[in-house]
Amino acid sequence: MSSTTKNWFYEHFDSAGTAFGLRLKQKLEEVQTEYQHIEMWETDTFGYLMTIDGATMLSTRDNFLYHEMMSHPVLFSHASPKRVIIIGGGDCGTLREVLRHPSVEKATQIDIDEMVTRYSEKYFPELCESNDDSRAELLFEDGVQYMRNCEDGSVDVIIVDSTDPVGPAEGLFKADFFRDCHRVLADGGIIVQQSESPLLHSDTIIKDLHTNMREAGFTTTQTLPFPQPVYPSGWWSCTLAGKNTDVSRFREADATGKGFDTRYYSAAIHKGALVMPPFMEAAIKR
Repeated sequence: MSSTTKNWFYEHFDSAGTAFGLRLKQKLEEVQTEYQHIEMWETDTFGYLMTIDGATMLSTRDNFLYHEMMSHPVLFSHASPKRVIIIGGGDCGTLREVLRHPSVEKATQIDIDEMVTRYSEKYFPELCESNDDSRAELLFEDGVQYMRNCEDGSVDVIIVDSTDPVGPAEGLFKADFFRDCHRVLADGGIIVQQSESPLLHSDTIIKDLHTNMREAGFTTTQTLPFPQPVYPSGWWSCTLAGKNTDVSRFREADATGKGFDTRYYSAAIHKGALVMPPFMEAAIKR
């Protein structure tokens, strides 16, 4: 739920008894698509802000935290990622980060709502700078259905860059979806799913993700926390699952000498994020 009062945007998290706010300059535009209500704002200190159904999606100032952590840990955890699928990710920031890796031969992005990408091209053009890369493919369709139709063992990495597990994204958190992902991944393949707030959701959404991923056949799972100021609690996470590969290990030397600049991700950040706080471990294993 969200509200605007005296030039402030607030997203209320009623279940947690908290809220997050940004001072606004103006609302730029909005659209009700077949799937959701998208609004674009200009804020006072965080640049542009996109919200979907009243929930914060991304801002100019801090989106790099999310996009780098959704991309580089999983790609450096894979032995040699060549074929990548991104489910969701319509703002194209994750796609841009994926294509920084020279080993990637093809990256297919599937988002159900084309307007997310069109607004991103207009207000976040820096995130869309790789959309015309010859290795990039942008599709606008149902990601769950797309995975059902994919060929067995045809993909190295799957990145589920989804909204919260409600509405169009609800199916992306279910065991049936992960079974399709497991089938589509080649041996040694890895999936990563955005997994909400460690502080608010360790004993619910994150715990269920680990359970569903392992029930789908994945042999190892690992949650990596990272900061994300505009999301509930200011602390977010991604959860990796490996198909006959250990996702608690990564190509540390390659990450150290990666050959491209990042603003948050580094080999040291990756190594540190693999150490889950005790309360998270306890919640997941409960």
